[in-house]
Amino acid sequence: MSIYVNQNYAQPSACLHRYSLRRDGFASLTAGYQGGEMLSKTLTFSGERLLLNFRTSAAGQIGVEICEESGKPIPGFTLAECRPLIGNELNRAVVWTHGESVAALAGRPIRLRLVMKDAHLYALQFAR
Repeated sequence: MSIYVNQNYAQPSACLHRYSLRRDGFASLTAGYQGGEMLSKTLTFSGERLLLNFRTSAAGQIGVEICEESGKPIPGFTLAECRPLIGNELNRAVVWTHGESVAALAGRPIRLRLVMKDAHLYALQFAR
């Protein structure tokens, strides 16, 4: 989405500025170079894949772990088994060593642990 702003209307120095907003990225969960971690509230989902809208620096990354309500990592979905997410993506599936399917956890209360370094997370969704 773009927003156009006029500056110095009807003056010799008049100009038009264009500001662009990232799709589904008006606000973000941000971690600096030192890194950060977030544990979500309990949620229940339907779907087969977890998709992220994110941006990292060349030195940054995001890792995702799926946990039980207690915060204990679920085997197969631990941070150590997650392939780091790097780059600038609108709809990237999180992949663990077994693949990207989270269908076995659908309908079950879970929590997401996100470990981020020099990264912005704009949105996440569970999709078919």
